[in-house]
Amino acid sequence: MTVLTIRKIGDPVLKQIAEPVKKIDKEIKKLIKDMIETMAEADGVGLAAPQVGRSVRLIVLDMGEGPFEIINPAVTEMEGEQVGPEGCLSVPDYYGDVKRFSKVTVEGLNRNGRKVKITGEELLARALQHEIDHLDGVLYVERASSLYRQEQEEE
Repeated sequence: MTVLTIRKIGDPVLKQIAEPVKKIDKEIKKLIKDMIETMAEADGVGLAAPQVGRSVRLIVLDMGEGPFEIINPAVTEMEGEQVGPEGCLSVPDYYGDVKRFSKVTVEGLNRNGRKVKITGEELLARALQHEIDHLDGVLYVERASSLYRQEQEEE
């Protein structure tokens, strides 16, 4: 596995609308593994392919129960509303308050080409919406009602 370079705000790939994955081949499977490794190394809970320079519709998440991927994710159901803090590996040292749906259902494919359907509430719902936004060229800072810089922790 390879730790990939995470693209930062200002990189044009982060503003592109990602292309659907047409074929789940060895290259896509390697990208999934590398993205999971990169997300873990960066201590993130989610990562979208554009964040590592690949403009394809693929996200990986790990909410503490093991990593999983969704290829060509689409939000099929949404309800409620929540406002809460978000950060992003592509926007280091900043957080912002973002309004999101409090519950979403997302459908897509896993690395084996099988259909997956995941319903998330609260933090998982927020993470799913945040990562799917990346696939549409949207950064959370564009949705944030306020932004604040993270205080650097003492070592």
